[in-house]
Amino acid sequence: MVRKRPDLRASIRPMSLAHCIERVSAQDPDRHLVLRGFPEAVQARLYPLYALNLEIGRAAWVSREPLVCEMRLQWWADALERLGAGGGVQGHPVLEACGYLAGEAEICADLVRIVAARSWDVWSEPFEEDDALFAHLGETGGVLMRVAARLAGATGDLSVVAQFGTAAALSSWFRSVPELEARGRWPLPEGNEAGVRRLAERGLLMLAEARGQRAAVSEAALPALLTGWQAGGLLDLARREPGRVAAGQLVLPEYKRRGGLAFRALTGRW
Repeated sequence: MVRKRPDLRASIRPMSLAHCIERVSAQDPDRHLVLRGFPEAVQARLYPLYALNLEIGRAAWVSREPLVCEMRLQWWADALERLGAGGGVQGHPVLEACGYLAGEAEICADLVRIVAARSWDVWSEPFEEDDALFAHLGETGGVLMRVAARLAGATGDLSVVAQFGTAAALSSWFRSVPELEARGRWPLPEGNEAGVRRLAERGLLMLAEARGQRAAVSEAALPALLTGWQAGGLLDLARREPGRVAAGQLVLPEYKRRGGLAFRALTGRW
């Protein structure tokens, strides 16, 4: 017997979804900009997902006491495991908006992986090598984009989506470097310009490899993939001018940012 996906209209409270939209628009404006161009059915799945991602990220910084942060992350992990098992979601507006995932054990297990990866934020352990950083980005940005694509209805080889998401996560990670360093973290294996350039080149290669396999991914993945529309430009800028990362100046001109999104949205060439 094939189990039907829960009816979104019955499983999402309007106020909970509105809360998610407000959170994402305020704290994740790039994803909000992408989602505005897609149907409400897609928005109803992805706004809660991205709001959940924000909540998980916030949990890792909720206190200066690492154990308090770990306890908060564990709360989210437990809540997602209950959700995947078909349990209740009361007590938090974002969880309520994610109610349509009740019984979706595989997806919720992926979300628990994101929670586990965010433990890095709690402590001050450095990445010993580039592979360790890319593994972390894969467990956060890569998993998130794959889940988003699946929730948007994508089929095909979603490992391509995860690869693209990992590279896109690197571009976002570069932009967060100054803040992470200010908080006492070691976000890069090597914080010098040579290390930044090497990472950027690897990220660009991952993007190119993923884009070379567009045919393996269905068009339904576009709402997820478009969130990485700036990745190529940002990684190329980091490769050419790696000093921008430490200076907090890794940004694209506004006309390139918005124009690039419009072009990729119209052509579907993520």
